[in-house]
Amino acid sequence: MKSENEMLLSKSDPILERIILQVPQPQIETTNDVFHDLMSCVVEQQIHYRSTKRVFQKMLNSANLERLSPANFRQFEERALGNIKLATGKYETIVGILALWEANKMDWQLLGDEEIISTLSTIKGIGKWTIDMVLLYTLERPNIFPYDDFHLKQIMVSLYNLDPKAKLKAQMIEIAENWGNQKSLAVLYLLAWKQYQKSL
Repeated sequence: MKSENEMLLSKSDPILERIILQVPQPQIETTNDVFHDLMSCVVEQQIHYRSTKRVFQKMLNSANLERLSPANFRQFEERALGNIKLATGKYETIVGILALWEANKMDWQLLGDEEIISTLSTIKGIGKWTIDMVLLYTLERPNIFPYDDFHLKQIMVSLYNLDPKAKLKAQMIEIAENWGNQKSLAVLYLLAWKQYQKSL
């Protein structure tokens, strides 16, 4: 039985309608932990929910940690981070994340999307894609459209017959407008579709 939001997406987009009929509803067991997930994006260049190499998880295992926090970061640094070559820019971003958490006690669930974007954008090296990943996967905000995401671009070019050389961002945004305020669910279905195709 499809949910009301899935039915609304199906009515608004025939391509999504076919995908929703084929692909099981995407399930994410989120950590709800912005610090942990932000660090995974920086260290692995990928949020851990989508990682295939599982670099961040292996590093946590090396440090004997289940969840990374400001309190146990030194242990992570000594047992895992020191064993990999990290670009100077990445290390500066990690230091910036730590500094933000030391200076602020924030309840991310109480902040609006724009407040979160504004706050995380103050960290040098944290860009739109990373913030979108945190909003989409960690905080499960319903209306996130990460048009900078490489895989999403590939999928939409293929499914919607977009021209990647002609203002691709504008073409993607135009399609996403049809999804109303359920852009996150649409994005998760599109990403799930790619994995589903691989399994066939």
